[in-house]
Amino acid sequence: MKRGIVEVGLGVSLAAVVVLATLKIFGLALAAGAPDLHLKGIPAPPGSPFKMLYSGYQFRNATTRAMQDDDFSNPGMLAIDPATAEWNHVEGTAGKSCASCHHDVNKTMHGVGATFPKWNARLKRPVTLEQQINICRTHYMGAKPWAFKSDNLTNMTTLIRYESRGMPVKVATDGPVTPWYNKGKKLYYTRIGQLDMSCANCHEKYYGHHMRADLLSQGQINDFPTYREKAQHLVPVEQRFIGCMKNVRARPYKPFSDEFMELELYLASRGNGLNVETPGVRN
Repeated sequence: MKRGIVEVGLGVSLAAVVVLATLKIFGLALAAGAPDLHLKGIPAPPGSPFKMLYSGYQFRNATTRAMQDDDFSNPGMLAIDPATAEWNHVEGTAGKSCASCHHDVNKTMHGVGATFPKWNARLKRPVTLEQQINICRTHYMGAKPWAFKSDNLTNMTTLIRYESRGMPVKVATDGPVTPWYNKGKKLYYTRIGQLDMSCANCHEKYYGHHMRADLLSQGQINDFPTYREKAQHLVPVEQRFIGCMKNVRARPYKPFSDEFMELELYLASRGNGLNVETPGVRN
């Protein structure tokens, strides 16, 4: 795939000034690390930039957390029934459904969503869960791929991730995946856009501080697809990446690009050990 293009920052000599001014504009306290928020987390694995890992759930208010905790109140749960029906729906030239190969989704998908992105031996590259769903549709079912942000794709991704809810994220970064992981790590720390900022500027150095009315998290993605109250619908992780890139005035990569896959691989692995929360609820 053609690699995406990002807009260049304002220049090395102005970088520090731009970042500091941006943080002040956004209302960020200029003190590194998280304040004492009495968060519940887990010890970070070796090599992590953090001492403790905290789900984004820990940074939400009591109302939002209660909405996520109650399946009857969590709007993201509305994706489960239509996705389950789609799982059993025969489609494509092969006359198959997801169930034709994978049978009962409640049994065969248990724990699967917690391992993505992962290595695809046939393609000899890692793929995201959304990509794998479309690979199954086109290669095995003879059906058309679902579009990025479509209800069908987001709902099916939610269903498969939901089958791992409560299980720890377990994304492999060794073996043939390592070069892709390293590319994702480089993307995470690369400053982009007119504001000349990286993912780490907000989610590593200043997590736990306020950006206007919002409390910055570590940027963990164990809750995706997640229901965003602001958007009023389930949001796939690449849509959240696009939003962040636009916030720093950068040109987003294309959906399902190598860059987004690499970034998701790196970010997911940073949360290894945190429980899958899909469908999460966030601001």
